[in-house]
Amino acid sequence: MINSWEELETSCKNCNKCKLAGTRNNVVIEDGSRNAKVMFIGEGPGADEDAQGIPFVGKAGKLMNMALAGLGIKREELYIANVVKCRPPGNRNPEKDEADACKEYLEAQIKLVNPEIIVLLGSVALKNILGEEYGITKTRGEWIEKDGIMYMPTFHPAALLRDESKKILFWKDLKEVQERADKL
Repeated sequence: MINSWEELETSCKNCNKCKLAGTRNNVVIEDGSRNAKVMFIGEGPGADEDAQGIPFVGKAGKLMNMALAGLGIKREELYIANVVKCRPPGNRNPEKDEADACKEYLEAQIKLVNPEIIVLLGSVALKNILGEEYGITKTRGEWIEKDGIMYMPTFHPAALLRDESKKILFWKDLKEVQERADKL
């Protein structure tokens, strides 16, 4: 069980629990405030994230940053993590065994940050956090309470790059998150 930020960082950087460890350049653990009320969870690092060691710095991250800025939300006030800490080859979705190998790290991050709201970016985050029975199209935009945390599933920013019609829904979901966070 991981009980400190130092343990988390050391465990992640020395991890060899799955095949992703053999192809990574950097372990991508986190970005933002460790005292955030709002946490964002994506699926896994892409090429830019793997190169820089920071989540959401590629095209999808830039799009997310624009949406946040448009709502007056400061990225540095959020806590940002991913289901897996190493880049899946070709930006594919993490496989179940890879996500399972990283599960203790993500659980530790949630415990250490202790957010009141978690934004689940895409199906991979949704299914790994709330369960396989959830689908992003059906549950996006709906608040789900579990273990005292309010979850907001929404589209992954990469999905917006493929389908611009999802941008307005993503914006609406982030606006709801902002409104709820402002009341905390």
